[in-house]
Amino acid sequence: MPPPADIVKVAIEWPGAFPKLMEIDQVSNADSTNFYITEKAQMAQQLHERIQSSSMDMKLDALKDLANSSRDITFAQEFINLDGISLLTQMVESGTDFGDLLSFTLTAFVELMDHGIVSWDTFSVAFIKKIASYVCKSSMDTAVLQRSLAILESMVLNSQDLYQKVAQEITIGQLIPHLQGTDQDIQTYTIAVINALFLKAPEEKRQEMAHILAQKQLRSIILSNVIRSNKPINDEMAHQLYVLQVLTFNLLEDRMMTKMDPQDQAQRDIIFELRRIAFDVECESNNSGSFEKRKSMYTRDYKKLGFINHVNPAVDFTQIPPGMLALDNMLYFARHHQDAYIRIVLENSSREDKHECPFGRSSIELTKMLCEILKVGELPSENCHDFHPMFFTHDRSFEEFFCICIQLLNKTWKEMRATSEDFNKVMQVVKEQITRALTIKPNSLDQFKSRLQNLSYTEILKLRQSERMNQEDFQSRPILELREKIQPEIMELIKQQRLNRLCEGTCFRKISSRRRQDKFWYCRLSPNHKVLHYGDLEESPQGEVPHDSLQDKLPVADIKAVVTGKDCPHMKEKGALKQNKELLELAFSVLYESDEYLNFIAPDKHEYCVWTDGLNALLGKEMTSEFTRSDMDTLLNMEMKLRLLDLENIQIPEVPPPIPKEPSNYDFTFKWTYYG
Repeated sequence: MPPPADIVKVAIEWPGAFPKLMEIDQVSNADSTNFYITEKAQMAQQLHERIQSSSMDMKLDALKDLANSSRDITFAQEFINLDGISLLTQMVESGTDFGDLLSFTLTAFVELMDHGIVSWDTFSVAFIKKIASYVCKSSMDTAVLQRSLAILESMVLNSQDLYQKVAQEITIGQLIPHLQGTDQDIQTYTIAVINALFLKAPEEKRQEMAHILAQKQLRSIILSNVIRSNKPINDEMAHQLYVLQVLTFNLLEDRMMTKMDPQDQAQRDIIFELRRIAFDVECESNNSGSFEKRKSMYTRDYKKLGFINHVNPAVDFTQIPPGMLALDNMLYFARHHQDAYIRIVLENSSREDKHECPFGRSSIELTKMLCEILKVGELPSENCHDFHPMFFTHDRSFEEFFCICIQLLNKTWKEMRATSEDFNKVMQVVKEQITRALTIKPNSLDQFKSRLQNLSYTEILKLRQSERMNQEDFQSRPILELREKIQPEIMELIKQQRLNRLCEGTCFRKISSRRRQDKFWYCRLSPNHKVLHYGDLEESPQGEVPHDSLQDKLPVADIKAVVTGKDCPHMKEKGALKQNKELLELAFSVLYESDEYLNFIAPDKHEYCVWTDGLNALLGKEMTSEFTRSDMDTLLNMEMKLRLLDLENIQIPEVPPPIPKEPSNYDFTFKWTYYG
């Protein structure tokens, strides 16, 4: 904003006065700030006194004002300086306040603590016990329960010492009933407290806590009462479900980072169990024989199972990640999906060596890949809402996830007719299939499996080809140069379409600043693009209105500018239109002569873009509407695909081929004989 004229005049006539004026202005700003702080300090003092009133009505009003004012950090600082936090905690500990009094007290407390001025470590055990008691009660005021859960979450997250105290006061069993209600805010805060306890628990206690959560059927309760409830899941709930999902999968980190001990007999017995399930008949018929014969038989079977080390497959599980987690998954698959496990092993053992899909190696690499996709071992992000409902449908969701994906890998291997040299390529395709299936957020593992069935290797190739045409290839230098060359032609095509639409004309509704009137007027461009014909109509026309019936004319040469939105004269008038955002987005005006305007309000966004683009084209200006950008993208991509159709599956070089050197001479001759 420019300075007032009198200040400018003073600055010009007395240059030495201007710094003084600036100093005065700074003093004025400082005085304003000091006044604001003083005002908040007085308000804090008054509320500090009022909340101690013996009158319940006065106390309630004071606590209500305190809850609202505490959002302001200046007020919060002044109130805290008066030892206000201690006063509020004493009021809670006394246990004399209930209902709205307690609700506003806790609300003010939460707002004050959110500023981070006071440390959470300063609160007494009595205060923690009181807050925990509100959460543990079977029936409690909703507002009090919500604030109490929020306070407990903050205590646990902000202090390891308070975590210990809170963990002693509340149990998972006491929190579960809050998830079975219908209030999504209460459910959200409850899951947040569970997540906080999970996150702050020592490593050795997390598995124990997970076992308790499984016993209390937390997963099925969340699935029934939250994920599959009739209410849509809001962002905060989605975030808390994502955090719970991450913390649950992070329980796998210990096994993922544990190497197998080749000398540990218990661990070796798991490998023997895999062999027994796959080759049970063979084992029984070859139970006797010399040590060398049995060793040879074991080596042969371990090769069929697809281990890299045929002699001692335990060595394969010394790689971390995925460590022992891969062996756990293989055993789960063999025991719980035995038919599929046997089919995969025997199917591959009957193929040629180079065409077999190695089950052992595949399982190890797949487990590692799934851990990367689900980010096992990483802390949850503060802003992520990426939870997957299907992982809440099974107690062993990661293992079931693996079982589906290992069957997918075997299927994709066959579809690609892969050999051992293609192993990494197959894994890349499988990863793409899994990630694409996860993007639709399947509601169940069965839906996930069905989605994978539709994402065959052939479908992946089609999707890659489509995306390559839309994105990757269009970024190479030759393609960008071709796009740049074609773009003016497409823009000219769009311009002609806009002008043709203006020639057809549009019916506009007349709207005054006082009321809506059912009167219409029509405007169209002459075929030679030199004149705008317009005039009033008695009713909405059924088709085009001929030029002859439109009495008024505006030569295009007289148009000075086109203005839109709030810059239009008819949008600056006082009245209801000034507040109507929809009309504001459809308004445009044509300025002609000095101060004359032809005002429009388009019937819809499409007509608005057509007319503003067309008028700008008539004036030789750029067409900038969102419809122009959309049309440009559509037509340009279509034209590019048509021109590149003959180059399908041909690699386009990034740089043009080199121009050959000039010949040593240009004495090119040829013998030409004419027989006439």
